[in-house]
Amino acid sequence: QVQLVESGGGLVQAGGSLRLSCAASGRTFRSYAMGWFRQAPGKEREFVAAISRGGLRIYYADSVKGRFTISRDNAKNTVYLQMNSLKPEDTAVYYCAAQGPYSGTYYTADEYDYWGQGTQVTVSS
Repeated sequence: QVQLVESGGGLVQAGGSLRLSCAASGRTFRSYAMGWFRQAPGKEREFVAAISRGGLRIYYADSVKGRFTISRDNAKNTVYLQMNSLKPEDTAVYYCAAQGPYSGTYYTADEYDYWGQGTQVTVSS
């Protein structure tokens, strides 16, 4: 069992930055690939970014590539999402997720085993 707690969301103006954190407790953090997803009102949950267990493989959605950076600190059991050049369309609840045994993809929400409660990010124009 893994418990995930996100923090760092808030209200920011377009062009601004936020850094989300996701602290994990429970079983060994380094055993899990980690992902960030987001869900805007009336829309499906969508993939944002993912990082492999050792941090060597990183993946981004095209919509955030070049603006967002995912990283992890296995010593602190924490994964981060640095978000720069934020746009109003980035407004959503952001969730972190943990994937145990590799399922063949990092892009699909159903392939993740554990989820945090989410943190709201609102970008004003």
